[in-house]
Amino acid sequence: MCLAIPGRLVRIEGDVGFAEFGGAERRVGLMLVPGARAGDWVLVHAGYAIQTLDEAEALESLRLFEELLADEPGATGAP
Repeated sequence: MCLAIPGRLVRIEGDVGFAEFGGAERRVGLMLVPGARAGDWVLVHAGYAIQTLDEAEALESLRLFEELLADEPGATGAP
């Protein structure tokens, strides 16, 4: 099973973006989402943004991840 996590693009430098995930900023490849802009939500898998999301969809995905983690022993927060 593959897992992709929503993140918000903070800035773009060429075909590389920097997305925020729960307060942490990570570098992501944007080659698969050429129309992405700073402020967009993107779905990231293996270091690459694979699609853009609207904000409601991204926030719902994050809420579901938190709900899943809450059921795990020793869980400390969002992905």
